[in-house]
Amino acid sequence: YNAIEGAFDRSLKLYEVGLRWSLRHRLTLLLGSLAVLAATAWLFVQIPKGFIPEEDTGQMIAFTEAIQGVSFEALAAHQQQLARILAQDRNVAAFMSSVGSRGSSTGPNNGLFFMRLKPRRERPPAKEVMEELRPKLSVIPGMRAFLQIPPTIRIGGRLTKSQYQYTLQGSDLAELYRDAPLLEAKMRTLPGLRDVTSDLQITNPQVQVDIDRDKAAQLGVSMRSIEDALYYAYGSRQVSTIFSPNNQYQVILELEPQYQRDPGALGLLYVHADGGALVPLSALARLTAGVGPLAVTHSGQLPSVTISFDLEPGTSLSQGVAAVDRAARSLLPPTISTSFQGTAQAFQSSLQGLGLLLVMAILVIYLVLGILYESFIHPLTILSALPFAGFGALVTLMLFHTELSMYAFVGIILLVGLVKKNGIMMVDFAIEAQRDGKLTPAEAIYQASVVRFRPIMMTTMAALMGTLPIALGLGAGAESRRPLGLAVVGGLLFSQLLTLFVTPVFYVYMDGLQGWLSRTFRRSSAKKERIVLSDSGLDGAAHE
Repeated sequence: YNAIEGAFDRSLKLYEVGLRWSLRHRLTLLLGSLAVLAATAWLFVQIPKGFIPEEDTGQMIAFTEAIQGVSFEALAAHQQQLARILAQDRNVAAFMSSVGSRGSSTGPNNGLFFMRLKPRRERPPAKEVMEELRPKLSVIPGMRAFLQIPPTIRIGGRLTKSQYQYTLQGSDLAELYRDAPLLEAKMRTLPGLRDVTSDLQITNPQVQVDIDRDKAAQLGVSMRSIEDALYYAYGSRQVSTIFSPNNQYQVILELEPQYQRDPGALGLLYVHADGGALVPLSALARLTAGVGPLAVTHSGQLPSVTISFDLEPGTSLSQGVAAVDRAARSLLPPTISTSFQGTAQAFQSSLQGLGLLLVMAILVIYLVLGILYESFIHPLTILSALPFAGFGALVTLMLFHTELSMYAFVGIILLVGLVKKNGIMMVDFAIEAQRDGKLTPAEAIYQASVVRFRPIMMTTMAALMGTLPIALGLGAGAESRRPLGLAVVGGLLFSQLLTLFVTPVFYVYMDGLQGWLSRTFRRSSAKKERIVLSDSGLDGAAHE
């Protein structure tokens, strides 16, 4: 106790010396405060911005993509090669693998891995694991792997191979398919972007079957018979079910595998005519080999192409979104509309409202303090500490290479409530000390600052100790919470060092401003009263 009290007494004496110097050099501190306010606004614009930080949950996803037109057997063989690499990795505890179509978000040339990593104490962070796996999974020719850490909150959008999506829409399909690959190629060259890919797959090998309807009608072959023959050969028609004591088995009709791989085998198919005769398909149709799309995707009933991308380490989402926007404006015609989807779209929407949210929070506090003190001036004195808190929070985030994410912004909003309590303690005491009329504003605020120094330090240290573990990144899922802790700790430290000296200076200036406004108002009211009395005297003389 004696040691702590001795340290506190020395701190208080040092603070009294600094406070007296501050009150003697009020103009210098006022100009410095205005400079900090300008620097805070500049930092808020310049700092890299993100949305929701990635969180290490011990899971990872890998989307795989083979060349268009790959057979299922070749796709499965490539996937098994990647599976052997994952099975030998020291950081992967278990994984699940699948290939082929799984709804509208994937195609027949895609695969998927769900990985469960080893416990956190036995491996590096998930980001480092992902960077180690990336070159290992890129050694299989004809197969690409796109790694993702599953987001804590998945917000809309398509399930794409990369995390962020940019969608192009247009009514002219030819124009859309011509310009989308140009933008994709441009995005591959942009610094800060990686794993750029799209759902536009229009070079899938296909065979065009052009049926001669007149000849088919002459031979008594219907279109339904031709469609059935093709579906029996290459589809997955179930013709029966085998029931056993323990299970049941579907009987699927198909060609022998060697005929499925050869496009020329189409000419060997026979179609049933109305009379029961078998007619070769080559006698009814012309077979043309070519390429075509695997699927035509739509968004809002318009044909669309979605280009997905990830960010290089050290690149913020705001920088990536701005780079993609610039590239799209320089390449795409006005007939193609563009928009971000999913997380990128939510980030853009939230970014537009963050500044307004902060302004509204400060406005509400100002109104409450104005009602409390029945003054329009002294709430400004209390709020004078906010630029220092914001400056400290933003500088701390930049020093630790951390984006201004949603969690960090919540920390800044929290700072608004934590920092203003210092001003409330000082101003409330100074106003009470001035009411008897014996103390000047400078003497009153000096006395208030010295007396309230202990509770100010106590509350600030309590807030610092409460948020320091968050800033240090301790505990499970600490990656997402750490920006909040950094913003609060940095803002409190910086504002605490300066507002103890700046707030008294603002109080003296604001009290002088309030006195000047009161005197001006009283003189104006007295002048109006004399004019009214003079007008009343003239009216009485005229009446007589």
